[in-house]
Amino acid sequence: MKRVITALMLSAGIATGYAQEALGFIMPERSPEVNPDSTVTFRLRAPEARSVGVTGIGMQPIPMEKDSTGLWSVTTRLRPDLYTYAMLVDGMRIIDPSNVYVARDIASLSNVLIVPGGNSAYYAVQDVPHGSVRKVWYDSPTLGKERRMTVYTPAGYENNPDRKYPVLYLLHGMGGDEDAWNELGRASVILDNLIAQGKAEPMIVVMPNGNGEMTAAPGQTGEGMYVPDGKYSRSQTGKFENSFKDIIAYTDSHYRTIPDKAHRAIAGLSMGGGHSWRTSMQMPDTFDYVGLFSAAVRWNGNGVEDTEELTAPLKRQFADAPRLYWIAIGKDDFLYSLNEDYRKLLDTTGLPYEYHESEGGHTWTNWRDYLLLFLPRLFK
Repeated sequence: MKRVITALMLSAGIATGYAQEALGFIMPERSPEVNPDSTVTFRLRAPEARSVGVTGIGMQPIPMEKDSTGLWSVTTRLRPDLYTYAMLVDGMRIIDPSNVYVARDIASLSNVLIVPGGNSAYYAVQDVPHGSVRKVWYDSPTLGKERRMTVYTPAGYENNPDRKYPVLYLLHGMGGDEDAWNELGRASVILDNLIAQGKAEPMIVVMPNGNGEMTAAPGQTGEGMYVPDGKYSRSQTGKFENSFKDIIAYTDSHYRTIPDKAHRAIAGLSMGGGHSWRTSMQMPDTFDYVGLFSAAVRWNGNGVEDTEELTAPLKRQFADAPRLYWIAIGKDDFLYSLNEDYRKLLDTTGLPYEYHESEGGHTWTNWRDYLLLFLPRLFK
C-alpha cells in the first residue's frame, strides 16, 4: 500500500510539474515563417475574430485574411533586418502566440523577427565566442542610492586576467532603462559578431539606467511591478549627468579598464544622446569618442543657440578635441531640425565632427545600424 501511495504521489508531482512548466503546450500555428523567396508569412487562428492584422512593421497595420477554418494569414516581403511586431485582433493589440521571442520597450511587449541578409546577420546570435552580460548594482553617492546597470565584457575577459580593456558607456532613450540597449538594441550580440570578425576592438560596454529618479528597471526595485510610462525620465534636470562620475568610478574599480580619455567612449540614443552630449561637455578630459544617435540636443530645455553659456563648454571640450565626434539621425526623425541647428552651430564655431544621415525616423532599426557603424571606429 505504501508503495502504491508513493507511486501516486510521484505521479501527481510529475503531472503538476508538467503543468507548471507548460511542457504540454503546442504552438497553435507556424508564425512567422520566413520563406525561401525572402517573403514572410504571419498566421493566427482566431475563428471568431472580425479583423486581424500585423502591426509594428511599416507605417500602417498589414491586414490578414481568414480561410474557411478560421486561420488568418498574410504573406509580405520584408527587407533583411530585425523587426518587432504584434497582432491586432478586432482592434486589440496582442503578441503573436506562435512566436516565443518577445522584447519589452517601455510598457509594450512585441515579438521579435529576424529576416536573414544584410546587417541582420549582426543582430542574430552566431557560432562565435560570446561575451558575458551581467546586471550589477553600484553605489551612486551623487544620487543617494544604489542603482542597477548592465555590463558587457568581451569573450576571453575572464581568461585573461592581465589584459585591460577600453570602455564604451552606452545610454538609452526616454522611457527606457538599463535593459533597453541589450534587449532591443542587441548590443551584446552585435559586439560578439563584430569582435569575432576583427571589425571591433574587444571592449567593456556599460549600459546604465539614465533615469536619475530610478534605481532599476521595472520589477527590479522595491517599488514593485509598476507599469513603466516614462514618467521617471528626467532628461533636463542634469541629475544623471552630474552622477556620471559614480558610474565611471565603479567601472574602473570593478573591471580591468584602461582609465584614460583615449580608452573611453560615450554614446546614446535620443534622451541618451542628450545625456552623452552634455556629459561629454561637462567632462572634457574623459571621452575621446562621442556618439550622438538621434540625440535630444537641448540646452536648458530649449533648442541650441549660439550663446556663451553653450559655446564656452563646447570650446573647452574641443580644445583637446575628441578623436571622433559622430552625429547620426534619420531624415524623418522628429529631432532632425534640432540636430540640424546643432550642426550649424558646430560649423559656425569651427568644431570638427562627422555626420551620418539615414533613411527613416526615430526607431530602433536606425539605432542598431548606428551602433553597428560606430563600434568599428572606436579605440583604433
